[in-house]
Formats: sequence, structure tokens, C-alpha cells
Amino acid sequence: MSAVESGVGSRPAPSRLASGRIARRPGRRDRATPRHKRASITLGILMTVMLLYCLVPLWWLVVSSTKTMDSLYDSFAFWFSGEFALFQNIVDTFTYQDGIFLRWLGNTLAYVVVGAGGATLFATLAGYGLAKYDFPGRRWVFAIILGAMAIPASALAVPQFLLFSGLGLTNTPWSVIIPSMVSAFGLYLVWVYAREAIPDELLEAARLDGAGEIRIFFVIALRQLAPALITVLMFTVVATWNNYFLPLIMLSDAQWYPLPVGLAQWSAQSSAIGGQAIPNLVITGSLLTVIPISAAFLYLQRYWQSGLTAGSVK
Repeated sequence: MSAVESGVGSRPAPSRLASGRIARRPGRRDRATPRHKRASITLGILMTVMLLYCLVPLWWLVVSSTKTMDSLYDSFAFWFSGEFALFQNIVDTFTYQDGIFLRWLGNTLAYVVVGAGGATLFATLAGYGLAKYDFPGRRWVFAIILGAMAIPASALAVPQFLLFSGLGLTNTPWSVIIPSMVSAFGLYLVWVYAREAIPDELLEAARLDGAGEIRIFFVIALRQLAPALITVLMFTVVATWNNYFLPLIMLSDAQWYPLPVGLAQWSAQSSAIGGQAIPNLVITGSLLTVIPISAAFLYLQRYWQSGLTAGSVK
């Protein structure tokens, strides 16, 4: 039998690597695996710490709202104890001082609707105009906006108070609403997003079709700006709802207080001469204050996430 015939049915001998006589050298991916595992464990620990940092105060707030005034100090802070008094605390919160908590809640809702809504609208209009229109002084306007973002709100408190005092608007809702309608950060965010998300060719095509600028903005541009608009609305709603310093210096009548200032006044009663300590009502009121803003944030976040890829142009 020839060598050719004998080699037809034969199989090649396995290599030394396949047979195991030579060990496979660890590659770069194998060497990086332990490092990735250590990084994942570290990130997991950090995320757990951040989660506890956010949830532990909320858990304490929920648990403390179910306790009476006596059991607040005689029981473990992070677990239920004694009589379940949540519903009674809610009733007492709404009826204390002739139901002024409801007035504070209405004031806060009005400040959020008018102030945060106006800030979102003005930021969207101004950001879109700066991004898509060329006019003299455009760079100066943008520089002023960036400068306004760098100035802390506390530095503007005294000038704002003197300005509104000269106009006779202090101790009125307008002294809180008008400053809340200005959001330099929101304007900057819309400007950055509109510059990239709205193609100039799309606007030119709409103009060639005979559409006016107002129609272009509300029919075309506003849909493209939906993610930025929702983001600005989320930030302004949260900032206006939690606004404490501005109403504190502008308002002196408790009838116009928002919830943060009103609850702080209730908390300060315990240190005042002849004041009544009501820690259970302060805690319950804080819980009732957190629930609406948390629900609004989660509701708006759904539209924010779904709108990230909306309006994309191929």
C-alpha cells in the first residue's frame, strides 16, 4: 500500500496544545477578570451605601409618623412600637391651627404650577432662540447666563428683597413666584440640547413650506425638545417645592408660607416661650410633603426616559 493510500483515511494527530501537553497561556481577558470582579464588588458596595443613605431617612420618617408623641422618645427609632397613630396624626396635622397645613399645601402647589411652569416655558423659549437664531449680542447674552449660573442664590437674597420691597411686593405670593420663574440652568440645558437635537435643515424645510416661526416652534421644535423640557420641569418642580430660603426672607404672613417654611415654624415652637411642642405633627407633615413631590418626580421620569430617543433624525 502506498503512502498516499494509507494517508487518505488517517486523521491528523492532535496538536500539543489540544492534547494538554502545553498549557494555554492566560490572555489579557483572563488577566482582567479578577480586576473587573473587584471593581464590580466595590461599585456594588458604594451603590448599597448610597441606597441606604437615601432610604434610611425615609424609613425613619414613615416609622415615626405612626407613633404618638410619647412613643417617639420611648421606642426604637427605626421600628414600629406602641399604638399605630398614623391616621390620627394625619387628622391632627390637617386640623391643627384651623387647618393651616392645607393652606400651606395650596400655596406650595400654586408656587410650583406658576413658578416652575413659567420657568420651564421661558427656559425653553429662550434656549431655543439662542440655539437657532443669530442676532447681535448673542454671545454677550450667553455669557451673562453662564455668569448667573455661577452666582449662588444666597448672594442674591438681599438685592432681591430690596428690589421687591421697593416695588411693594414683599409678603405677597409674587415675591416667591417671580424669582422662581427664572432658571439659568434650565435655559442653558435647553440651549445645549436644541443646538444638537434640532437640525437647521428641518427648520429651513418648514420655512420653505410656508410655516411661521411660532408654528415651527410649537409643532416641530417643541416635540424635538421634549426630553430637555421634561428634564427642566423636573428640576424646577423639585427646586420650587423644596424652596425654603426665598420664602423665608420674602414672607412674613404665615398665610402665604409654603410647606417647608410652615413646617419649620411648627418645629420652632418647641423652643419658643409658651410654645407647644408638636414633633409628631411635624414628622407627619414632612411625610405628607414628601409624597407628592416623589410621585411627581417618578411620573415625569417616565416621560423623560421615553423621550430620550424620540424625534431622532436618520
